[in-house]
Amino acid sequence: MAEQKAKILVVGSFMMDLVVRTPRVPENGETIIGTSFNRFPGGKGANQAVAAARLGGAVTMAGKVGSDDFGDEFLSVLASEGINTAYILRDSQAATGVGFITLDHAGNNRIVVVPGANLRYSVQDLAQIESLIKDSDILIMQLEMDMSVIEHAVELAGRYQVPVILNPAPARALNDELLRGVTYLTPNETEAEILTGVKVTSIDRAKEAAEALLEKGVKTVVLTLAEKGALVASNAGATHVSGFSVQPVDTVAAGDAFNGAFAVAISKGKSLVEACRFANAVGAIAVTRPGAIPSLPSAAEVERFLAGQTS
Repeated sequence: MAEQKAKILVVGSFMMDLVVRTPRVPENGETIIGTSFNRFPGGKGANQAVAAARLGGAVTMAGKVGSDDFGDEFLSVLASEGINTAYILRDSQAATGVGFITLDHAGNNRIVVVPGANLRYSVQDLAQIESLIKDSDILIMQLEMDMSVIEHAVELAGRYQVPVILNPAPARALNDELLRGVTYLTPNETEAEILTGVKVTSIDRAKEAAEALLEKGVKTVVLTLAEKGALVASNAGATHVSGFSVQPVDTVAAGDAFNGAFAVAISKGKSLVEACRFANAVGAIAVTRPGAIPSLPSAAEVERFLAGQTS
């Protein structure tokens, strides 16, 4: 009998990424010559949805795009990945979101996003998918939408005992009531500092930040640490899960790759440490490739990568 796929619902954002490569980031007022320009479908929600789908999740995505060419492209791309797009709405007044990304020679990025139609997805729109939330095995969200939508989605998930993964990006302060409804909070070092005031400069400091988030009511903290891996913490204790050494090409979507992978692993019943190791591998593969969605690996690619790490 075939393994039943986890039903993963992503309520999130779409951003068409306009990517410039340059030897270095320009100084204030400076103009420099870039080396290339590319356009990639992205946005934290879409990235996480595709990451989960490629790794074996049965993914549905809800959100809003514009009635424009970029919106058409997103629907086509997600459908080609086997993602259920029936709950993606079109907006006639706002354009599909865009992200302006500058990548330096080391693959480090600077990003400006213009959310557009993402911010027009409303609590009323969310109410139309309450039964979908109830029927999901896990809900994934980020912060590129209106906060009232995020808060109401967490409330609905709690009502139906659906686990919530909240990736608190782009970084911003969050109220404790929202955090108490989150099953898995997945900040990076910068986001953890904004949420707690603790500057994450070491594993010990990561543990301090995680403890502060647990005290605010988060059930499990998964603090991503770039090449150092991740720290997973709950009331049962904290464990550092080492990362993988790779040569980065483009770090855009590394965190999204991690979140999609973590959702699939948790939904399959893996332990927190196993899920983090799997997600670390997916994030490591993603940073070795250009683009957001184009960089996301398949389950077979992850298996080969992990086999190579242990052979």
